[in-house]
Amino acid sequence: MRIHFNGAARTVTGSQHLIEANGARILLDCGLFQGRRAETYERNRTFRFDPTSIDAVLLSHAHIDHSGNLPHLVKHGYSGPIYATAATASLTEIMLLDSGHIQEADVQYVNKRRKKRGEPPIEPLYTQEDAARVAEFLRPIPYNQLFEAGPGVTAEFIDAGHILGSAAIRLMIRENGRTTRLWFSGDIGRPGMPIIRDPILPDDVDYLLMECTYGDRPHRDPELAHREFAAVVKRTVQRGGKVIVPAFAVGRTQDLVYTLNMLIRDGLLPAIPVFVDSPLAVRASQIFLKHPECYDAETLEFIREEKHPALNFPGLTYVTSVDESKALNERKDPMVIISASGMAEAGRILHHLKNNIDQPNNTILIISWQAPNTLGRRLAERQVEVRIFGETYHRKADIATIGGLSAHAGQDLLVRYAQAVGKAKGILLVHGEEDAATALREKLEEVGIKRVVYPDLHTTIDL
Repeated sequence: MRIHFNGAARTVTGSQHLIEANGARILLDCGLFQGRRAETYERNRTFRFDPTSIDAVLLSHAHIDHSGNLPHLVKHGYSGPIYATAATASLTEIMLLDSGHIQEADVQYVNKRRKKRGEPPIEPLYTQEDAARVAEFLRPIPYNQLFEAGPGVTAEFIDAGHILGSAAIRLMIRENGRTTRLWFSGDIGRPGMPIIRDPILPDDVDYLLMECTYGDRPHRDPELAHREFAAVVKRTVQRGGKVIVPAFAVGRTQDLVYTLNMLIRDGLLPAIPVFVDSPLAVRASQIFLKHPECYDAETLEFIREEKHPALNFPGLTYVTSVDESKALNERKDPMVIISASGMAEAGRILHHLKNNIDQPNNTILIISWQAPNTLGRRLAERQVEVRIFGETYHRKADIATIGGLSAHAGQDLLVRYAQAVGKAKGILLVHGEEDAATALREKLEEVGIKRVVYPDLHTTIDL
């Protein structure tokens, strides 16, 4: 048995791990790498394997850095099953269509500049039409149900508590008379977060393939983060400003809506207008409403008590049309605008940032990890001058960062996760930058876990 690390090795994005065992070739995730434009395009368009040779794809969840290169995989000949939970399958369909639109729009913009420089045009990684083809290969599987992923390979999805439908993947691989148990964490969620259930810790594992995005720091209690969130909104409203939140359309947006619902209900915030301005987030929220089987007990009880959905309340508006979106920038009254993308690299959030970044009464609220070389990272670093749509803007808006709202496990939970399989033959760290992985390895050594590897990109490990 061997693992090829084709993505999310020594970086966070681009999840893509190829398992070879017992004659089967199984791909865990097929995500997009996110970074500098030229590097991103080249990495994502080049597979280090023949897509037609893959027997099955197992998808941990719908976020684009885990699912976003599936259309490119299918475009280049893959025609096997793509296994995922039911909620992940539904979310993946809409997210890939949105990604296809972004691929086309980005290339159109780039080609205008290339034409001016006398350079030949480039093709989009894939189109909306390519993205739509993925749906025919999606195979929904319930949590905790064993299924055959390939010859001699039994798989199971276990609740990861990260976003709706997210899963860790347990593989039991029978090869040469022995069984190897591999657990792929996907993205690990956090206990006590809104809407969905808490992550389940692994057990009875030979090898753990584990994310380490926040391996260098623990998160604060979510309740403290919610209070800080309320304080940021409250002081911005008091000075008559807007709170602009770049948020991932799936997961972060719904968590924020639910949290605002609770804070306004409990009188911790005034009943201010809240706008979700992202067509993808609107569609994703509709899918959330169709999958209450993924909700935690607190959310189900809240719905029963309040007699209305967790993701809807008076004062909340889901914006769909371009005209409605533009109208928000004409308004001067206090409000919260939640808009995609989460790293402020595309989508309507760019227009809201452009129109509000020079006003000192406004706040730009960063609530999740930001990849290097993205606008979101530059804002999180509080840079005074940033470029949006190719133009330089002088930032006067306040910047607030709240790490405690992240949907990723912090260092403390990652240590507990690894301790749950303390007798494992090895732990392989992926989905994390080097500083995070180094800090986590040191913490794991402190608790007696020494068989930890941080593989390089495009390397292979025999197990």
